[in-house]
Amino acid sequence: MASLWFGSAGVVHAGFFSFLGKIFGDNAGKIAPYNSQNVPLLKAPSTSDPKLATGGAQINTVEDLSILPVMGPLGSSADVETYKLDQITTYTVRDGDTLSKIANMFPISINTIRWANNLTTSTVIRPGQILIMLPIDSIRHTVIKGETLAAIVKKYGGDINETLAFNGWPTGYEPEVGTIVIIPNGEGDPLTNSSAAVRGIGGPVYVGYYIRPINGGRVSQWLHGYNGIDVAASCLTPVYASANGTVIVARNYGWNGGYGKYVVIAHPNGTQTVYAHLSQVFVSVGQYVPQEFMIGTVGSTGNSSGCHVHFEIRGAAQIY
Repeated sequence: MASLWFGSAGVVHAGFFSFLGKIFGDNAGKIAPYNSQNVPLLKAPSTSDPKLATGGAQINTVEDLSILPVMGPLGSSADVETYKLDQITTYTVRDGDTLSKIANMFPISINTIRWANNLTTSTVIRPGQILIMLPIDSIRHTVIKGETLAAIVKKYGGDINETLAFNGWPTGYEPEVGTIVIIPNGEGDPLTNSSAAVRGIGGPVYVGYYIRPINGGRVSQWLHGYNGIDVAASCLTPVYASANGTVIVARNYGWNGGYGKYVVIAHPNGTQTVYAHLSQVFVSVGQYVPQEFMIGTVGSTGNSSGCHVHFEIRGAAQIY
């Protein structure tokens, strides 16, 4: 498993001394009589990009089937720009982080982070904690006289529980006239039928790359939400990895924005697959899974009215 993450020991050794060479000069890697009197001092970064000299956090992206930290003690907030706004990623909390700082880095709202990670307003994040960062699509609506929250949410095709959680409101709350309501996953135009616009359906077609996530079953709902389809089957039916890759999200509890228990796998071709409403999750974050590996079972958790798996492909066209 170590070879998947870091390569052979020789490669690590060479990379380490190459890194030392950049700091101490060409003699790095050789045994030298450095001591407290003659060791070279590290220099401050010099760059025209002010972001390169500020901050530092750890954002986990998937590269060559491994979850690699692209930011660390020598990283900077400029690296945050590698974050893909149409994909799901994770963030590892460091000393001094607050939800406000993290939200500004991406940038997303604080409530987006809370909503995606089942955090309350009183929850304190801690160093080492891994947060799921969802690229949430949402609609902003200003309440006018005579409107109810339920009617507003229905107008944009959202979910009342998601909207309450996202805005930090208790069950039964009714916003006053002039209040701005954010509806997660709301559509820009009022929804009148099931043919509403679907997000994320563009991208390349990888024929033969993905397999159906379950054996049998039937497609109970075609393209909807974020390039997703629903495949109905009996609860506890095995759910398989549609392609080989690395697990970046494995949530075995919670509402999770309506996904319920769900798994996200990042693939070597730069795409992600999402498996939602599961009854059980059998994988963990960082685990490499081959195609057809059993990652969980069909369920009806989250915003679901029956046993099925909600299956998304992010970054490529759906293959049925």
